[in-house]
Amino acid sequence: MKSQFSFTKAIAAGITGTIIMTLFTYMGGMMNIKMNIPEMLAGVFGGKLFIGWIMHFMIGTVLALNYGLVFYSKSDINPFWLRGAVFGIIPWFMAQVVVMPMMSMMNGMTYSSGLFSGSIMLAAASLVGHLIYGAVVGAIYKPEPRLVTA
Repeated sequence: MKSQFSFTKAIAAGITGTIIMTLFTYMGGMMNIKMNIPEMLAGVFGGKLFIGWIMHFMIGTVLALNYGLVFYSKSDINPFWLRGAVFGIIPWFMAQVVVMPMMSMMNGMTYSSGLFSGSIMLAAASLVGHLIYGAVVGAIYKPEPRLVTA
């Protein structure tokens, strides 16, 4: 049985995954690892924390839509939470080699100073956060079954 993309389930998965990942990042503060994603995004987009929060949830939702539209059907990894966790590696890698260095350069530093968050500890913590995000998205997103006629 084939499946049909579910927009509402992808949105719900993205929002929930973003909430869970954000809670994880705040736990990093207990280990002296500061990962405040909305604050970081706010700094890039004009300093308004509200804008940082909107951007954070928008990114999480768009990633979940991409998971549902592209990755879900191209992968046969099971269980679904593991499929999602594997997906989480893709945005993590993009963040580490494109987004963080770009943000570093926007602040007058070099590409290499932002590469892999400029710290193996931050990069590792970010990886765990993205694995958690992906696992939540994968656990929640299950498209609608679709009967295929011959």
